[in-house]
Amino acid sequence: MPGHTDTIVALATPAGTAAIAVVRASGPACAALAREIFCLPVPPPPRVAQHADYRDQTGALVDDVLATFFQAPNSYTGEDSLEISCHGNPFIAQKILADLFARDCRPAEPGEFTKRAFLNGRLALDQAEAVMDLIHARSERALTAAQQQLRGALGRRMAALTDALLGELARVEAYIDFPEDDLPAEDRSVLRAALEKIVADTARLLATQRYGALLRDGIKTVIIGEPNAGKSSLLNRLAGHERALVSPEPGTTRDFIEERVPAGPHWLRLTDTAGLNPAPGPIERLGIAKTHERAATADLLLLVLDATRPAPPLPPDIAAALRPETTLVVLNKCDLLSPELVERVAEAGNPGRSGFMPDVSGINPDLRAIAVSALTGAGVDNLLAEIVRRADALRDDTGEDLVAINARHAHALDRAQSALRDALAKFADSAPAELLASDLRECLAAYGDIAGKVDNEQMLDRLFATFCIGK
Repeated sequence: MPGHTDTIVALATPAGTAAIAVVRASGPACAALAREIFCLPVPPPPRVAQHADYRDQTGALVDDVLATFFQAPNSYTGEDSLEISCHGNPFIAQKILADLFARDCRPAEPGEFTKRAFLNGRLALDQAEAVMDLIHARSERALTAAQQQLRGALGRRMAALTDALLGELARVEAYIDFPEDDLPAEDRSVLRAALEKIVADTARLLATQRYGALLRDGIKTVIIGEPNAGKSSLLNRLAGHERALVSPEPGTTRDFIEERVPAGPHWLRLTDTAGLNPAPGPIERLGIAKTHERAATADLLLLVLDATRPAPPLPPDIAAALRPETTLVVLNKCDLLSPELVERVAEAGNPGRSGFMPDVSGINPDLRAIAVSALTGAGVDNLLAEIVRRADALRDDTGEDLVAINARHAHALDRAQSALRDALAKFADSAPAELLASDLRECLAAYGDIAGKVDNEQMLDRLFATFCIGK
């Protein structure tokens, strides 16, 4: 286990006034600090909160606090650690930090506590990354994925892949190391089937990268439609406050407006865009160009139509992007329709099938339509329920655990998949077993990178630098 000779200190709670603030220290001086500052025995009783006065080096009282000592290796970092809970006045917390620095502690770098936990074997690298996902989770699904990864969901999946690969590598290397032994005849079909299964399982795990990005960044949900259809009103209704200007004058929105909006267990990056005006002015034309850009990269599209008017013609690239699995037609202003017409839309799921305008069947007859009133809120709950259903459908099936890999994991899995495919190609060409084994070992190394079996200090520094101070 690597040892550190310095003791690091940082504020572990957000800056600002609060009920309490927590100052965290980790390193070999923690036991001595507890004795010097709080007159506790050495070693202090571990995992017991002690109510004591914090006095600085001059003996002046700083605050009455709760101090908890964690003895190595049973701490977050695997080192002796000390957590000091003081009153949440930023001035008090800074005085405690300044005193600890004067006692030869140093400020922790971003993510250094978690980095030490990894280096001391308390966390695998994928679990360390899950700590950051846990801190930044903004939805129930993102929180669940982070918790499961922190508890080893990805590690278990990688362990299963690694074990399967090791079995096949051992089979191949047996023929390299002991060619003269009386080994059973090589069953090529068994080996090929095993490698193909490992390839398929690796590809299935690699496919979760997109869902992982949706959990971390939010589901890109873009509102499009003609001017004055109520796009900004819908954004305001979903956001729960007046985020966008609303006016009877067409073309109010000249640029896109983005807002983060919860939707059941998900969160959306909801974007209101400039109306698709067929005869725009110069400034409006720039906004419409951005509408096209946003629509092309959206995870979900909300096509807002005025329910009292015929469906407008759509630009070809917008019409091509309206796929049934990722598009919802929002028939706004249903408060101006009779209840019977609204009910027919709900039953048919498509205005064209319900026999009244706007008819979008000419664009795509399979588009699902939901009648709403952004003004009164009628039908918005139905719209959110359908958005949640579409968002759930974006998840790749990975079994009981919710696994959603990040870009670093995806890079390693992509390397592993490439090595496996090279191995299968060599196998098909009856290449020497040594070459096949080399590809399998390359795959094994790529698998190991995910859990953190790496010797790359620069990579670790970059990874943990994205963490917040104190974590």
